[in-house]
Amino acid sequence: MGRNDITSIPAFPAREIAQAAVEAGGMILAADGARDKHVTAKEGTANFVTEYDLKIQNFLEERLSALLPGATFLAEEGGEDREKPSSGFTFVIDPIDGTANFIRGLRNSSVSVGLLYDGEPVFGCVALPYAGETFTAEKGRGAFVNGKRISVSERRLRDSIVLFGTSPYYREELGEATVTALERIFMNSQDLRRLGSAAQDLVLAACGRADAFFELRLSPWDIAAGALIFKEAGGVITDANGNPLPFDRKTSVLSGNRINHPEIVKLLRGGRN
Repeated sequence: MGRNDITSIPAFPAREIAQAAVEAGGMILAADGARDKHVTAKEGTANFVTEYDLKIQNFLEERLSALLPGATFLAEEGGEDREKPSSGFTFVIDPIDGTANFIRGLRNSSVSVGLLYDGEPVFGCVALPYAGETFTAEKGRGAFVNGKRISVSERRLRDSIVLFGTSPYYREELGEATVTALERIFMNSQDLRRLGSAAQDLVLAACGRADAFFELRLSPWDIAAGALIFKEAGGVITDANGNPLPFDRKTSVLSGNRINHPEIVKLLRGGRN
């Protein structure tokens, strides 16, 4: 995957892409309270898709294809092998991140639209429809919520609220490791929070409302937008071992600030603070 200088990235309609994500969020709000969401189970434990996931994904693919003809798509509903990031532009989409929340009316769901160029994120938008907030970032140009610049916190781990995911689809494989990691982080932080949408977690940490986020396995559509927003907000985002994130396969994710990120990496590797 290439490492693009900002001047080498072709122009793309960032504002219009963000507007499409906001409109997709409006579709989530319009479905709020619907009694029958036509839920279907997918592979893995507690992994669901609704008619609205499919409807919103189809809307986004149609709208974004018109905005950036020739772009390929990597999207949750369709399988991660449908198309892999390649040369040129690739949209990476999660139409409803937090589907289990959506089904139950917990009102913690997001729309995530990332744009890769030669495999590297160059634009990200995460819309939080229930909060009326839209987080955006372009590579090299900072991160924003509703047009206002944001930045990560500077809290050390002992003063940090850490958001986390449990990788529930892989609990047989990763459950014990997740619980072990949670115990280590909990004993060395202010507190933990579990909200149920990785994209939302990343942007809430990006604007300093929380201080870090981790999960032991996520897919590219969970993180492509949020990872860029977090990085452009001044944060450090890697896999759980401190390595650069891939965007063409599943990966662990650890985001934090320049102070608490190395502390958490040390804990996840089995060390002590």
